[in-house]
Amino acid sequence: MFQSILFPVRVILFLVLTRKTGGRKDEMFSAVYPGSFDPITLGHLDIIQRASRIVDRLYVTVFPNINKNPLFTVEERVALLKQSTAHLANVSVEHYDGLLINYAREKRITVVIKGLRAVSDFLTEFQMALMNKKMYPELDTIFMMSAAEYSYLSSSIVREIALLGGCVKGLVPMNVEEKLREKMLQKGGTK
Repeated sequence: MFQSILFPVRVILFLVLTRKTGGRKDEMFSAVYPGSFDPITLGHLDIIQRASRIVDRLYVTVFPNINKNPLFTVEERVALLKQSTAHLANVSVEHYDGLLINYAREKRITVVIKGLRAVSDFLTEFQMALMNKKMYPELDTIFMMSAAEYSYLSSSIVREIALLGGCVKGLVPMNVEEKLREKMLQKGGTK
């Protein structure tokens, strides 16, 4: 059953990628994976690793989220992402203060990668993808399902566990686990 579902997805992905480069091998195919990454989780890292295999250049970009109160500064998040993705040669980590469509235009990117954990994610991400498409018609969104072992995982849950003194081992990269421990000590939390 899954083979019958995966085949059309691969064909669609191939068609999108071919269209984006005009079928020319001399043109690099780049995509952006945007997020607040506060903090980066193993679920994020899984999407980054998988997306990096289907594009020539992946820009992992920290964007502000005005609806969230961040635990880490933008600079800290960029540093943690760079450390966590150092083994991926075609991944660049940046931050941008503005709309995703403006960033994509500046970088000449026409594909956004978004990770989905559940149907609820799809509803939100679908709405954003349609709005981005309205404002920047050349911009397409590729949705990647999270691996089953990360389908429950979110940065919000990780922050809450850490703030309440719980163990985040196996939820975030080791460098993030250490930084969370430092943050909790600074805030007067538990180890």
